[in-house]
Amino acid sequence: MSANIDERRLGGEHGRMDSSMLPIAVDAYLDRCATERGLSMHTIDAYRRDLAAFTEFCGRYGVDTLDGIDRLVVRRFVANQSTRGYAPRTVARRASAVRAFLTDAERRGLLDTNPAAAVPRPKTPHTLPKAVPAGAITASMEAIDAADPIGARDVAILEVLYGTGLRVSEVASLTLRHLSDSRFMVVRGKGAKDRSVPIITPVRVALDAYLERGRPELVTPESGDAVWIGQRGAPMTERGIRHVVRKRVGSFPHALRHSFATHLIENGADLRSVQDLLGHSELATTQIYTSITRAHMSDTYERSHPRA
Repeated sequence: MSANIDERRLGGEHGRMDSSMLPIAVDAYLDRCATERGLSMHTIDAYRRDLAAFTEFCGRYGVDTLDGIDRLVVRRFVANQSTRGYAPRTVARRASAVRAFLTDAERRGLLDTNPAAAVPRPKTPHTLPKAVPAGAITASMEAIDAADPIGARDVAILEVLYGTGLRVSEVASLTLRHLSDSRFMVVRGKGAKDRSVPIITPVRVALDAYLERGRPELVTPESGDAVWIGQRGAPMTERGIRHVVRKRVGSFPHALRHSFATHLIENGADLRSVQDLLGHSELATTQIYTSITRAHMSDTYERSHPRA
């Protein structure tokens, strides 16, 4: 965005940075998201890409400071993303990222009002998450050679993902300290909130097998106290865990999280309990699974009732 922006980035005495400049304000906001809200690097990277698109769009209109953003700019940005052919879900996510960024700026006194507050939220199609059938998950785990260290690790990863409903970021960040209790693990979720998750028997059995026979063969001085160890001895990343799920199940970690919640509700678990297990801050986020259960009950009725 040209030399004009570079010149205006320096303000006051001693060349202090002007916090109202958009690139600087975005960087500061993302830093706070990481340090104060405890968001994962995956989420931070997504916010960074969405806000970079917004900053680039603002630059085309000569808007390079926070106070230059008005309701019209935000509306034009949302409309621009739609006309450029982005999926409705992508447009809604980018609009949400901009709204959150500007809300934070208003809260910190960098803006008098939030220009995104009056902009209607883009509508997204209501799509239900697709659960992996329980039988398919079980078959995938049974096909793995659990006598092999990597196999034992992969079985334990799948059992934890499907048996606890943890996010992939939460699974990747597990340390030996988290598993010291045989009945519960305490994990840190979104917003740096801790929650206690029960360890059911199949998960405990798979973890014990991996920790006793698999992990010791993989561990190196580089491993630290990370639970999941890669083939070369380094702690596994979220990407590595995604690769395991794709290789072993042909799906994604989040699909196993959806399966965990869906199968619990289909088998009678109450919504509040599932909310707590998933670490959702609002019940409305969990309520999408009630639609899945209604569809499941309808299908069961059609198959089972003699007059259906």
